[in-house]
Amino acid sequence: MAVTVETLEKLERKMTLTLPLNTIQSEVDSRLKKLARTVKMDGFRPGKVPMSVVAQRYGYSVHYEVMNDKVGEAFASAANEAKLRVAGQPRISEKEGAPEGELTFDALFEVYPEVQIADLATAEVEKVTAEVSDAAIDKTIDILRKQRRTFAQRAADAPAQDGDRATIDFEGKIDGETFAGGKAEDFQFIVGDGQMLKEFEDAVRGMKSGESKTFPLSFPEDYHGKDVAGKQADFLVTVKKIEAAHLPEVNEALAKSLGIADSTVEGLRADIKKNLEREVKFRLLARNKNAVMDALVANAELDLPNSSVQAELERLVEGARADLKQRGIKDADKAPIPDDIFRPQAEKRVRLGLVVAALVRANELQAKPEQLKAHIEELAASYEKPQDVVRWYLGDNSRMAEVEGVVIENNVTDFVLGKAKVTEKAISFDELMGQN
Repeated sequence: MAVTVETLEKLERKMTLTLPLNTIQSEVDSRLKKLARTVKMDGFRPGKVPMSVVAQRYGYSVHYEVMNDKVGEAFASAANEAKLRVAGQPRISEKEGAPEGELTFDALFEVYPEVQIADLATAEVEKVTAEVSDAAIDKTIDILRKQRRTFAQRAADAPAQDGDRATIDFEGKIDGETFAGGKAEDFQFIVGDGQMLKEFEDAVRGMKSGESKTFPLSFPEDYHGKDVAGKQADFLVTVKKIEAAHLPEVNEALAKSLGIADSTVEGLRADIKKNLEREVKFRLLARNKNAVMDALVANAELDLPNSSVQAELERLVEGARADLKQRGIKDADKAPIPDDIFRPQAEKRVRLGLVVAALVRANELQAKPEQLKAHIEELAASYEKPQDVVRWYLGDNSRMAEVEGVVIENNVTDFVLGKAKVTEKAISFDELMGQN
């Protein structure tokens, strides 16, 4: 088989493939004979259909299959022989004017780029650190107590205050008309928890059981309910019941209710600290990994294969459609979503993937079996039955592929941090966790 490869522009290539016609015809005849042994047609016994009839009925489709298979095999063999790393699928078309007894095809395709990574010693990375303080442990204990709080009805003349659970009836109107979602009876919320808009909470705070009040409320411009966003409503609210919250004491009973093995206050704090340190470790790793990847891409030069970008665009668009469908949007699978919305994200992902892959190959940063095992065990450690979680990961190739990807990224992160100019920055626990 004769093969020529022509460079068109940047990553684009054109390969000319020539195949003997008799190779195609021989394979077509072989497949038709095999098909004739099992094909069923009216008027003939199974396996007794004449070859001429089989060829007339199935010849075109079999010929089409053979052409696709043989040309695909020829392309793959030629690309492998030429040591080409093909990106995406080739566009193959038959050429006219081929010599007698031969078929000639042009294959247009892209190759993966050569990635040039500058000296990582010149890269600058800010590495953040954070610690689990006693205040963080105290805050977590308060959250756990709130999750287990009970409520008791206040006296009739007791005003509502932060932390109380209020049971109310309310009705909101815009321009004198009630709007969808603006009316409820026996509605409960915790005053001061931010469940309601601030103006609503401010109006209820200080009210007593049996009291009613009318007050104006301005919906924010970015309010999730688009029909009322940016508009002003008048609300009538009636307080029906106010209940005071009672939080459990921080003692052995609380520790025991949480399933802490060492059911003491010290054991409770130690267990919370251990879990928080695990969460801090993962969050620090994620933030520092992002910083490393940004620095890595900034120090690399490469052309992007359009086929890879287009494939990533299609994945992002399909993901957006799936998200819309999950949100209950009608005809989400038909929703027009312009590619340009996701193009910067798609290009960034493709660029990062190519740079990381190049660095992994050049420095043997592939995931080792012991690293995969250690990562899975660390993920499983926070569950009640870690071994079940370990088996869950080991029993599925796609889940193991995700773990492998994470471990490789961790290896890349450690490698770059060991080479780059690293500046450490200590941040608070709250900042790391995204709390105010």
